[in-house]
Amino acid sequence: MANLRTYTLIYILLVALATGKFVFFEFNFAYATAIGGTILLAITKILLIAGYYQHLIEEPRAISYMMATAVFMVFLLVIAAGYSIQ
Repeated sequence: MANLRTYTLIYILLVALATGKFVFFEFNFAYATAIGGTILLAITKILLIAGYYQHLIEEPRAISYMMATAVFMVFLLVIAAGYSIQ
């Protein structure tokens, strides 16, 4: 299990990434760049939260692969729902 220093560093990184999202939209970046940057920041935040706060870093790789497969399946369902709405 990670120590308090690791959790504090992860928390500071999460705050910095959340601030980065604000920066993309406030400092006249192109809209496509702001959306792409925001998505990359969100993915990074998701990986940090899942890895450290949900302790997936310490789990066997099979569980991580199962979680990745579940996320991919949800992504496919969202894509399918998007096509059915159009």
